[in-house]
Amino acid sequence: MSQPPEIVIRAMEPGDVPQMTEVMNQPRAVWGTLQTPLTSVEMRQKRFDATDHNNRALVAETDGRVVGSIGLHREPWHRRIHTASLGMAVHDAYAGRGVGTALMAAVVDLAERWWNIKRLELSVYADNQRAIALYERFGFEREGLHRAYAWRDGAYVDSISMARLSL
Repeated sequence: MSQPPEIVIRAMEPGDVPQMTEVMNQPRAVWGTLQTPLTSVEMRQKRFDATDHNNRALVAETDGRVVGSIGLHREPWHRRIHTASLGMAVHDAYAGRGVGTALMAAVVDLAERWWNIKRLELSVYADNQRAIALYERFGFEREGLHRAYAWRDGAYVDSISMARLSL
């Protein structure tokens, strides 16, 4: 039985944009996000270049290849500055191999130990059971259902709001 490859979590760099574009253009990866398929490297580069200090992008790398990412987005307004949201994606070929778990562990640590985030929140499609199970393992709780939340693959889909409160 072979050992799974090591997963390294690090800050996303400008040179990662082409590999992240490949990740985000995977059918299953894009299915679980609010992104649209067939996005160019140039469009992703512009989005990356517009990132400010209230946003952080981390990538998961294995065998020198970027195979997933997670974004942490802090609310900039005074009364919600204790709050951040997140979004993530994993390359289809690496789903179920620990990448999502490694990304979640890193972003929860960053949010709570370094950014002093009290409330970490996210939305997840109601039919994305694998992601929901991951978030629940990290202490996220369901807070509400958004019916017909987004248009995906020719139909409206529901979304679940989830949050984790730090102690």
